Amino acid sequence: MLLDNKVAIVTGAAQGIGKAIALALAREGANVVICDINLAGAEAIAMEIKSLGRETLVFEVDVSMTDQVNGMVEKTLDSFKRIDILINNAGITRDALIVRMDESDWDKVIGINLKGAFNCSKAVVKGMMKQRSGKIVSIASVIGLVGNAGQANYAASKAGIIGLTKSLAKELAPRGINVNAIAPGFIETEMTNRLSPEVKAGMLKRIPLSKFGKVEDVAKVVLFLVSEQARYITGQVINVDGGMIM
Repeated sequence: MLLDNKVAIVTGAAQGIGKAIALALAREGANVVICDINLAGAEAIAMEIKSLGRETLVFEVDVSMTDQVNGMVEKTLDSFKRIDILINNAGITRDALIVRMDESDWDKVIGINLKGAFNCSKAVVKGMMKQRSGKIVSIASVIGLVGNAGQANYAASKAGIIGLTKSLAKELAPRGINVNAIAPGFIETEMTNRLSPEVKAGMLKRIPLSKFGKVEDVAKVVLFLVSEQARYITGQVINVDGGMIM
């Protein structure tokens, strides 16, 4: 197995991309800590992980709250003694044109998407630095690279994740820690399934591969980046978008 006995934290793991990542890590031998504000969903994923013969912990955490994140990391270290992998996946949207966007919607998206990635990364790196190894992968978005009308807050948060990734990669490389990001395009999830057929058709025209991605497509790239197969890759942003942006 690629990740036998590694310990991974996955934020936003109760559904969608986060769920697929958590299960993929477990199938490759990792013990997985599930973090989400959806406790029932997180516990359901934990049951699936246990059925794979792996150990797991579940935390109901708002990643924008520093104390909650620090508590999760401390309890993880108490149980597993180490953290090898962090997947910053937790994210939300609060879409509106900027003239109609409430300040609270800006703050909430930046808080969860960007501050959450900062909080979680800061909380785990001390242990990773001591063990001189670790893998951090943050889920950005192609919207963070090209922007999108009505998503100024979301685009800013995802662009921020890319800047955070590159800065941390430079800071942490001397301690043997790899930091990368993945920028998904249009991935089929519960959120995107709520879009109208007209919107989906318009999106499809922008994708050279002429199909939408699946959560497993992102999870497989995560597996590669957190494995020793990617030991010489850091500070990179990998688009998983069917060629949507080139």
